[in-house]
Amino acid sequence: MAAAALSSVLRRDQCEIVLVESDEIGTVGVGEATIPVIMLFNRLLGLDEGEFVRKTQGTFKLGIQFVNWTRPGHTYFHPFGKYGGDFGAVPFHQHWLKLRGLGEATELDEYALSAMAARSCRFDRPGSDMNSVFSTYSYAYHFDASLYAKFLRSYAEQRGVRRIEGRIVDVEMNAVNGFIESLQLANGMRIDGDLFFDCSGFRGLLIEQALKTGFEDWTHWLPCDRAVAVPCENAPVLTPYTISTAREAGWQWRIPLQHRIGNGYVYSSYAISDDEAAGKLMANLDGKARAEPRLIRITTGRRKKAWNKNCIALGLAGGFIEPLESTSIHLIQSGITKLLTMFPDRNFDALTMDEYNRKVALEYERVRDFIILHYHATEREDSEFWRYCKYMSIPETLQRRIDIFRKYGRLALDADDLFKEASWLAVLMGQGVEPEHYDPLTDSFDLASMRSVMSNMRSIIRGTVDRMPTHSDFIDRYCRATAV
Repeated sequence: MAAAALSSVLRRDQCEIVLVESDEIGTVGVGEATIPVIMLFNRLLGLDEGEFVRKTQGTFKLGIQFVNWTRPGHTYFHPFGKYGGDFGAVPFHQHWLKLRGLGEATELDEYALSAMAARSCRFDRPGSDMNSVFSTYSYAYHFDASLYAKFLRSYAEQRGVRRIEGRIVDVEMNAVNGFIESLQLANGMRIDGDLFFDCSGFRGLLIEQALKTGFEDWTHWLPCDRAVAVPCENAPVLTPYTISTAREAGWQWRIPLQHRIGNGYVYSSYAISDDEAAGKLMANLDGKARAEPRLIRITTGRRKKAWNKNCIALGLAGGFIEPLESTSIHLIQSGITKLLTMFPDRNFDALTMDEYNRKVALEYERVRDFIILHYHATEREDSEFWRYCKYMSIPETLQRRIDIFRKYGRLALDADDLFKEASWLAVLMGQGVEPEHYDPLTDSFDLASMRSVMSNMRSIIRGTVDRMPTHSDFIDRYCRATAV
């Protein structure tokens, strides 16, 4: 991703971009689900959506279905896009809260086009008409992360990036300022450089092993420290959404691709053994497993600096927040796009680096809080794992948002939050955080008019969904991949 992005904005006569990779080293590759902002990254590169989806065996994603998170047997949906449309002096959901309090219990999902389309396994691209209901709708992708990497590698090489196959065995440092000067490969090759990107995964070969940057551990808030992953055969219906199912010691993901379903169990090794977790995963697949389950050890948290001296850590080298809301690939994208707004010269200005680190840290912390919400706001006490999550202390920043919402249903968000109002509303309400009151300004709107507007919204969404093609039909028409 870094090589592709830099090759799309830097001229070849400005600098040389060298991509060092080793096919000997495996990748984690669980980041097969994304969130809508990936479209901005693909647009930066000028990618054709149909080609991208075909080359990565991709499907479309309208949100995430959460099963058993609030309590066993309970399900809710986190849709991409918006709920309804604001009218009157308050946000849409305040009108819904008022009518709900009056006993008019329509589902929140009935006001989200993406949620209702997902429920019917339908998909279509939104148009450009901002007055259309599609202006409230958004989507992302499921794709094979290894195929996406190959796709971007080819893109980068076509734009002049020089790829070197090799394994790094030593990092040479400047004795005066501590900057990285060169990389030594196992084959004896030495690669000099001015700016280095560490994409070496949890090892942090440059950012940690060479530069000793330090790591801020968040395991006490996000206690899952293992994942076991396995692909399986596809199910008859190609669903346009991810499924996240809470288990007794963590949760299981289900990500449908064109050629397979990606599955994994994210769990705490203190609550279940690796063998038990693998057995639980294998017993809950849609079809025959296509490989042996693969164990991944994880630590949630972030480097104390994402940019240290002349090294920028991306992906797992920079930090890890588990894949519950599909943010792993986004955080790579975000690290790259933030850099493009403050790209250095050879002087490596300290203020620039500090500002980059401040923004990266803030984004990690806000994403962290959103993920913690899923674990903490639960009624479950049926296992030691869930009891710990329910009663653990949480960051003050998250507690404040919960408290404000619980009082009057207000969403205390900042303009640059990654997850917007609809996302927080979906998870707060979905996980049982009930407001005590609705915003008092809601009473300034005529009740009969309110009912009419809300009814009209539901009717428009139902009619729109009925006219949409099925997810499978859309893929067949525009972006069906060659069978593999």
